[in-house]
Amino acid sequence: MTQMMAMPRVQTCTVSGCGYNHDGCTAFAITIGRASSECDTFVDTADKGGMGQAEAQVGACKRSECVHNTELECHAPSINVGAGADRADCLTFEAR
Repeated sequence: MTQMMAMPRVQTCTVSGCGYNHDGCTAFAITIGRASSECDTFVDTADKGGMGQAEAQVGACKRSECVHNTELECHAPSINVGAGADRADCLTFEAR
């Protein structure tokens, strides 16, 4: 199991309109979903949420076919989130 301090950081998030994106992702941790690697934590709102600091981590990843995924946890050094197949996708996803 990945230790909390060793969880990969969300290096960048270019998704405007997310309640957690304030010059970077301010959620404590995000979840990457199954369909097209979408960020399941994305919230389409003008309301501001999160911790106030852009220090988000990847808490869980449902894409078991990603080269960075071991036991549903991301082991990439960091990830980037942005527009892909969906509005907010993990751009670091790499199929095995």
